[in-house]
Amino acid sequence: MALLNSLASSLESYRGRDRLIRTLGYCCQLVGGVLVEQCPSRSDMGRRLLVVSAQLSHCRTVLRLFDDLAMFVYTKQYGLGTEEEDIFIRWLSVLSNMADQLYYPCEHVAWAADAKVLQVDSARWWTLSTALWILSLLLGVVRSLWTALKLRQKLWSLTGTFTSQLPRSKRRAMEARMWSEVLTLLSNLADLANAVHWLPRGVLWAGRFPPWLVGLMGTISSLLSMYQAARAGGTAEAGSSG
Repeated sequence: MALLNSLASSLESYRGRDRLIRTLGYCCQLVGGVLVEQCPSRSDMGRRLLVVSAQLSHCRTVLRLFDDLAMFVYTKQYGLGTEEEDIFIRWLSVLSNMADQLYYPCEHVAWAADAKVLQVDSARWWTLSTALWILSLLLGVVRSLWTALKLRQKLWSLTGTFTSQLPRSKRRAMEARMWSEVLTLLSNLADLANAVHWLPRGVLWAGRFPPWLVGLMGTISSLLSMYQAARAGGTAEAGSSG
């Protein structure tokens, strides 16, 4: 019952629904791809699951038509990151926000071209939006790696020399943040593998992933994201109850 209540609560928000749709879509692609390639007797079921996966992906694309304003507000609030202590993280975040902001209109044009709303070459716009996504993921990978390493270095220096001066609660908070950055790093790397696959053929491993491998990478990324969201929600509830 607690799990159902948690799931229902997450579905009340746009981000919660998006995470669930994303996870279901990639799981369908993973299972469908395996059935098509490895189980000829169940290939028809596999193809149906791949269709469901494609439709869920299309659903997310349509829903992102309304994400520009929210992203613009976030980018405007962050600005040049003057409140960020680490100048390296500050400029990584600024560049990441710019890539994310440009990603949405490019994807919208690609979607409109596929839907015959605009008479333009959709392939070019899909490639541009994917390239911006890759840039954002790379910046995210560097940011998470840098933050995790800095936190580990700080933990080692504090616990090794000034153990008595570091409260246990603060140490646990730092460790939790470090592992959160590691999970974000792994999630971004899984998404990066898929993003490169969706580039035009000839670029690294573009176009070489079978459907099940795309589903596997996406499922890993989605489950990590859902776990982090659930953990953050649990931490927030514990803090409010305390």
